[in-house]
Amino acid sequence: MQRGTFQLMKSVNKSIILNKIRTSEPISRAQIAKDTTLTPPTVSSIVKELMEQGLVRESTLGHSSGGRKPTMLHIDTDNYYVIGIDAGPETVEGVITDLAGEILYRTSSLLKQPITNDQFLAILKGTINTIFQLSKIDQDKIIGIGIAMHGVVDINTGTSLVAPILNLSNIPIKAELEKEFNLTIKVENDARAMALGESWFGGHGNVDSMVAVNIGRGVGAGIVIDGKLYQGALGIAGEIGHMTIDINGRLCECGNRGCLQTFVSGSAIAERATKRIQEIERNITGKEIFELAQGGHEGCIELLYETGTVIGVGLINLIHLVNPSKIVLGGGVMKSEKFILPAILETIQERAITPGAKETTVIVTNLGNDATLMGAVSLLLVELFDPFLNRLGQK
Repeated sequence: MQRGTFQLMKSVNKSIILNKIRTSEPISRAQIAKDTTLTPPTVSSIVKELMEQGLVRESTLGHSSGGRKPTMLHIDTDNYYVIGIDAGPETVEGVITDLAGEILYRTSSLLKQPITNDQFLAILKGTINTIFQLSKIDQDKIIGIGIAMHGVVDINTGTSLVAPILNLSNIPIKAELEKEFNLTIKVENDARAMALGESWFGGHGNVDSMVAVNIGRGVGAGIVIDGKLYQGALGIAGEIGHMTIDINGRLCECGNRGCLQTFVSGSAIAERATKRIQEIERNITGKEIFELAQGGHEGCIELLYETGTVIGVGLINLIHLVNPSKIVLGGGVMKSEKFILPAILETIQERAITPGAKETTVIVTNLGNDATLMGAVSLLLVELFDPFLNRLGQK
């Protein structure tokens, strides 16, 4: 769907009605009017328009306590689609989904370093073109493309300001992809996208405040407050990976010492294993450490438990600062949940300053490896369904 067409589809009342149908389907026109305080003629007019656009469909007649039975409304999830991209730092993963988030096709490309901005953009474009080729879906049926990018992102310009692990900066992702595909493009930090995806698809209900923490090659977080993604004054809210844990600690990629991710990222865990466990004489992967722990290797079990303790310290700082109702953990490191999560929970119980803080729910994502991809998809869905048009730009 071309950018102008997408903009014409959006209005506050349309979004209110769409979101009401999405969260309450099946629902009648009369019930929408009652729940939203919009007038019945307004609801009927907008529903007619939404049906003509293929966003809403009618179903069999609903229940009536007297009089004519109402026709029920649903989101028509099969007429429009969204492309979601999880960009870096090791791969570019791409999916296309329907409006319900059902993944229809996927593809993946490796990122090999060193890499330039132009090479990175070429891989992004190639991934998107592959999705078009696989799906054979008409471009007019694509609402837009969401990009979850690691590092610091300027969401207003869609520019990757700093991608530290790739050693890249100032990548004009939005501008280049809009020029190439003439679609609406949304670019967001990967951890913040993951948080939005958790809020949208994670099955957490109406949680008023939630933080999603992505622990893999790096560490980042996304904060959702009252259903809105919190950006911070300059768009760097959630950079928990650069929270200082030890002022004299190891040098981080960001230039500071003792950042959380220098202790708990996948590469940091592997480095500690190589240094501390005598029988490991080569570089080892996080997956191999987990497999050794599964096999009863005491050194690896201890290492993962220690990692959980340090993550717990980071999370308790987050709890004391933001006080979220729920923290959702994702990323490759959390595949070792069996050994890491108990230490996290114990640390929170030991260090929380109030009984209420100890009640914070901490879980591992149910979305698995697709958590960030679904976050990229949600960047477009939230634009379509949310009644506050510039939600992603709100501070």
